[in-house]
Amino acid sequence: MSSEHLRPLSTDPAPAVPTGARVSPDWPAPLAGSRPLDAVVEVPGSKSLTNRYLVLAALADGPGRLRGALASRDTLLMARALEHLGATVLRDGTDWSVEPLTGLGSARLPSAPVDIDCGLAGTVMRFLPPVAALLGRPVRFDGDEQARARPMGPVLQALRDLGADVSDDGRGTLPFTVTGTGSLDGGLVDVDASGSSQFISGLLLAAARFERGVTLRHTGRTLPSLPHIEMTVAVLRAAGVHVDDSRPDIWQVSPGPVAARDVRVEPDLSNAAPFLCAALVAGGTVRVPGWPRRTTQPGALLPDLLASMGARCELDGDVLAVSGTGAVHGIDVDLKAAGELAPTVAALATLADSPTRLRGIGHIRGHETDRLAALATEITRLGGQVEQTADGLVITPRPLHGGRFETYHDHRMATAGALIGLRVPGVTVVDIATTAKTLPDFVAMWTAMLARR
Repeated sequence: MSSEHLRPLSTDPAPAVPTGARVSPDWPAPLAGSRPLDAVVEVPGSKSLTNRYLVLAALADGPGRLRGALASRDTLLMARALEHLGATVLRDGTDWSVEPLTGLGSARLPSAPVDIDCGLAGTVMRFLPPVAALLGRPVRFDGDEQARARPMGPVLQALRDLGADVSDDGRGTLPFTVTGTGSLDGGLVDVDASGSSQFISGLLLAAARFERGVTLRHTGRTLPSLPHIEMTVAVLRAAGVHVDDSRPDIWQVSPGPVAARDVRVEPDLSNAAPFLCAALVAGGTVRVPGWPRRTTQPGALLPDLLASMGARCELDGDVLAVSGTGAVHGIDVDLKAAGELAPTVAALATLADSPTRLRGIGHIRGHETDRLAALATEITRLGGQVEQTADGLVITPRPLHGGRFETYHDHRMATAGALIGLRVPGVTVVDIATTAKTLPDFVAMWTAMLARR
């Protein structure tokens, strides 16, 4: 069985456009047409799980394998960053084999710094600094221009408190350098994770390799995307790491080995959202196979959300079927646990028969872009009415018209524009290729879905 070695970064680490075909930067979003949908959409593996499994495999006590791994810009950035740190990743289709990092526990070496390209991937910029602190050489992190606005301060300060040498000129953002000594003592550390659950997940993933493990206390007033932390805890426990999360906002990871594993990656439920929402907009049924009955993915909230907006949702075995009539109802919902769904739900809400209020999502201002401002701007540009609140959006449906829908290099903005374009003629999505961040074949998948009637 042949494998492809993921080479160190020498060229763009991921497809610049969806892999199915060359696509114009300004993509005319296709209308749904008059006949209802009847489509099966195979959604590739979860980006969140793929990148967590990659980090743990690199820290493990032996070789591991990921089956059904997602090959997207974010996951390729993670794999190649781990290779720069000393791991080896081999690809055979969606099966990825990982040889763990070399050099963990080694004293500081007089070698040149390692350069890590984070792109716009929050998981890379937040999960890998604690890993870098375990190495005996300086590691420099940087990324896309937009990534330099994403908050990093809580992770960097936590690493300093745990004994790592971090240089960021006081910015609390990219670029920065982490210089380890070959080990990290660990212990008690306080983190304000109000801005992102990734601040906690990144520290937890590496904590078992700290000399004393870590006891992490969240000190902020709110904690977004808790399911993503629960996902991190679950994959750690599956790898034999002892995690005590019995006290609210406190996680204790004991020091010890990380077991090498052969794992299967679940489909990305959040990436399924625009396809399932299409059934409400266009009418008909969209089915997604591989839907887990139990999961820590925030996208698991989709069936209940869509049912409240007018869909019929049925899980038959592992196939989730969402059916709609073209009618969409507004809702009032707290999406704090699943802020990544907000752009899709907001797009759906513009086509509803009553207003929608999305609450608990103030933290998505710090995602790939300020998603609240971006959604308000682009929906308003098409004739909609949106008010920003302290922690969300109020969307009042209005007649929409065509126009350019800017994406701000944000994959979920791009899929939101495509969803609105199912019903509104003349919507052009700018930079549809940004979907390659987590779903490289989005355009081909969207076109195929609409062809199946």
